[in-house]
Amino acid sequence: MDVVRESARAGRVVLFEESARDGAQAKTLMSAGFRVRLAREQGAVFGADGPRHVVFAAGFPSVCGQEFEATRQVALEAQGSVSPSAICRGTVADVRLALGAVRGAAHARVMVIVAASEATARALVHRGARDALRQGLDVVKEAVDLAEGIAVDVCLVDAPRADHGLVAEYAGAMTALGAGTIVLADTVGDLLPGQTRTLFQRVAAGAGPEAVLVSHLHNDLGLGLANTLAALESGVRVAACSWLGMAERSGMTATEQLLFLLAHDRAKAEQVLGAGCEPWWTQPDLTRLPAIAQMVSDETGVPLTVTTPILGTGVATISTGTPFTHPQTFQPYDPQQHLGLAPAVILTHLASRRVLSAVAERLGYRLDPAQTGIALAWVKDRAYRLNQAVIPDADFAAYLDGLTATTPRS
Repeated sequence: MDVVRESARAGRVVLFEESARDGAQAKTLMSAGFRVRLAREQGAVFGADGPRHVVFAAGFPSVCGQEFEATRQVALEAQGSVSPSAICRGTVADVRLALGAVRGAAHARVMVIVAASEATARALVHRGARDALRQGLDVVKEAVDLAEGIAVDVCLVDAPRADHGLVAEYAGAMTALGAGTIVLADTVGDLLPGQTRTLFQRVAAGAGPEAVLVSHLHNDLGLGLANTLAALESGVRVAACSWLGMAERSGMTATEQLLFLLAHDRAKAEQVLGAGCEPWWTQPDLTRLPAIAQMVSDETGVPLTVTTPILGTGVATISTGTPFTHPQTFQPYDPQQHLGLAPAVILTHLASRRVLSAVAERLGYRLDPAQTGIALAWVKDRAYRLNQAVIPDADFAAYLDGLTATTPRS
């Protein structure tokens, strides 16, 4: 049974995770062991339904022997957590290699890359788009014949710049031959949401009701997430994404952002997926996201910054007075409720007396009003003098040691 097709056709959302594969084009390299760990952790977000909600692109076996082995290790060791996938070019030799990398694993898949536009067809296979798609159709037929139960997906490269009618024709034909899903990849990331909506609507109408389309949308104009939401609004239920947005050039839709947006607020999910939607077999455990994002950052060197949405270093932090006293008024969601992130009060040049007192108490000091005023003046002077907003706890504690030398510690 193709659990991904089953999920999509039932209206459930499936993540096509690309951080170990397209993420490599962001100049990162995940070890085989880490890929297994990441696949297991991501699958665990959905409990026993991990394989029905996560396709994990484990690798591109034709890159080299080590990549083949890494892909195979994921397939064999994470098969109960996700649906493992091997990616391959549109040649029979590549297909055979990819099938070999995942054969024997439960819910195994391969994805065959086929050029769809004139530009990519000329660049990849040195022929016109229709000839490239016709050749791709032959390869898909061969792949399905060789698969022996392994699901065969197809990625139509540069679909937005291709003839949409031609894309729809071959998406339908490939589905009729047994393809599990058809990925429409924007390749260069220059779509606007309205264009994305039109693309998926046109191809879906032309390919027929049996075709399961997948969005694969890049972030070159900062619109990867917005375009993915447009695809979902159009009826797509399988969406490619990558942890921390890692992918070629400026990256692609970030896994943590897409998943959080669709899972933390029922009303927002219905705005995207439609009223009465049931996107999950098992409600995702969003409290797992911060740890996964941090381990991906540690492995790849891609930083979590203060401006990273959902899981950045600024999430759940408070540094000014009014948000300190009325936190719910100044944030779009409760980080502790949804992500398990406890609020942290950070001392900066914007601190109020209440903020400063809270930080002092956290460090074990109880200040009287006069000491609070003196300390607040010191904080602001130090920040501007050093041109550094955040006052480290250790520095503040050292200052308070002197200020409160005659005051007992609490």
